[in-house]
Amino acid sequence: MLGAISGDIIGSIYERDNIKTTEFPLFGDDCRFTDDSVLTVALAEAILTGGSYETTLRDYFRRYPDAGYGSGFRAWAMGEVAGPYRSCGNGAAMRISPAGWAFESLDTVLRKAEEYTAITHNHPEGIKGAQATAAAIFLGRSGSSKDDIRRYIVQTFGYDLSGTCDGIRPGYCFDKTCQGSVPQAMTAFLESSDYESAVRLAISLGGDSDTLACISGSIAEAFYGGVPDWIGEKALGILDQPLRKITLRFVERYVRRGEGARPSEYHPPAGPCRR
Repeated sequence: MLGAISGDIIGSIYERDNIKTTEFPLFGDDCRFTDDSVLTVALAEAILTGGSYETTLRDYFRRYPDAGYGSGFRAWAMGEVAGPYRSCGNGAAMRISPAGWAFESLDTVLRKAEEYTAITHNHPEGIKGAQATAAAIFLGRSGSSKDDIRRYIVQTFGYDLSGTCDGIRPGYCFDKTCQGSVPQAMTAFLESSDYESAVRLAISLGGDSDTLACISGSIAEAFYGGVPDWIGEKALGILDQPLRKITLRFVERYVRRGEGARPSEYHPPAGPCRR
């Protein structure tokens, strides 16, 4: 899940100021964590504690009210919407990465991804986007090849993964839906050579850059066996202490046991955190 958080933070400064190239500083001065990271950590906490994910989502919204939530989620979290609001937004996929790590069978990952997602995003496309992302993470950490991952995602979810980033990039615009974000983020992962290139490719597409990088980064972490130390450390240093604490607890319990786990530890830099 640190791959998702790092991608979110790196892409945060390009969401409203797209950059259609892979050549950019990974961490700009204004990089921050957004709702993508906040809600990812919320799911991690719910899994760690066995608590209600719905309750945890609302709690995290109250603790981080200015993280950049969509209007539909904001209305739901504030109690203005009763029950799920049939969203197909890419928020379903951006926050689901802990489900790809915490369970030991693909069937369970798919079932839990639907369960966690349907609390808010109960549109079929929202559930599909979350399940596809979680499945790709599970397959990546379990040793599947990129061809195997591509084949499974295409056959199971019907996404078109035949394109290339160079083909997508010129005409791609901001799209908040799962169907307009998840295939593009997966294409960036499939073209990548390592974690960093996956995030760079995702951001270079434009559009909802932080979420594309969050999704692509979450899969790349699982497939490539972790996040480069310096990137993980930088991202952890930008999280505040409560978010960092839950992230490290989740990594310790679930990520290191998986085949994609890295043997080295994450050591956040000393000093004050940046928001």
